[in-house]
Amino acid sequence: MSIATDTQIEFINISKSYDGKTMVLPNLNMSVRRGEFLTLLGPSGSGKTTCLMMLAGFETPTSGEIRVNGESVHNLPPQKRDMGMVFQNYALFPHMTVGQNLSFPLEVRGTAPDERARRVQRALEIVRLEDYGDRRPGQLSGGQQQRVAIARALVFEPGVVLMDEPLGALDRRLREQLQLEIRSIQRELGVTMVYVTHDQQEAMTLSDRIAVFNHGEIQQVAAPETLYEEPAREFVARFVGDNNLLRGTVRSVDGEVCKVQVGEGLVEAFMVEPLEVGDQTVLAIRPERVVLSPSMEYSNTVTASVDDMVFQGDHWRVSVTTFNQPEFVVKIPNFIGQGGILPGDRVRVGWTVIDCRALPDESR
Repeated sequence: MSIATDTQIEFINISKSYDGKTMVLPNLNMSVRRGEFLTLLGPSGSGKTTCLMMLAGFETPTSGEIRVNGESVHNLPPQKRDMGMVFQNYALFPHMTVGQNLSFPLEVRGTAPDERARRVQRALEIVRLEDYGDRRPGQLSGGQQQRVAIARALVFEPGVVLMDEPLGALDRRLREQLQLEIRSIQRELGVTMVYVTHDQQEAMTLSDRIAVFNHGEIQQVAAPETLYEEPAREFVARFVGDNNLLRGTVRSVDGEVCKVQVGEGLVEAFMVEPLEVGDQTVLAIRPERVVLSPSMEYSNTVTASVDDMVFQGDHWRVSVTTFNQPEFVVKIPNFIGQGGILPGDRVRVGWTVIDCRALPDESR
């Protein structure tokens, strides 16, 4: 699906404090494009749900402005914002049938009975529950109840759909199945979705773009592939996927490449932003980009000792000590004949300059 470039939602200098002292969101600026799937990703307490609740109208910003289609929504109550909402706990009325649950938001909006019936049936078809309209929520599985909650958010054909950890209560297999269904629904309808999760894999599966939150601040906003391959901040490198992080001091700079002293060794790295000799930096290297016992000489090739090996199905996770630092991880594919490495062995590991990103050291 091609995404329109026009902006539908804007957060402009938004701050939020619940007690007047501590800022949950100190100064948020973010935009959402029309028809895109944007995920707010971050650990618990990072401010992502607060951001969503302000957009929905359930929370009020301390300062700043939220605009939808160029208009401020601050004086609009939730029911006037043309947004569907899906919660983790489903929030279905247990005494109503599925059809009545879906019909309710249409009744509140004064939709005519014939049109209500048409939209309810269409919403049930979208979530593949056409034959469940007469059942009550208590007669459905957790996955079916969440489908009903999604259908209810879609039934009045809103301009934006908001989802707050909607799959958190489901088991892994069902969660993965519903992820694909949600993505398919969004692309079929072309509706704008803003989705909150702490699950990085879920965010990568669903999103056109991901906004990574930490301590109320956006660390980076990018497409999933860019976020994974080109983390701009140390927190993003740590939070999104596995990364080996090596701290060191810049010893020389040549264009976009620098040499960094890590312990007693030198590592060549690609600079994410300009660094100078003497600067502290943290190097981020994906475990799957490290080659064990390389057959060719890489720009970074060092000796390491194997500490542990963990079988994880499609790959082995090999922990080694290098530069006198333990827990440097190498992921090697699980294929016949790859064995022969044991804890305690001395090995060589290598990686390229472009796979070693020199980031600002945020530990200080």
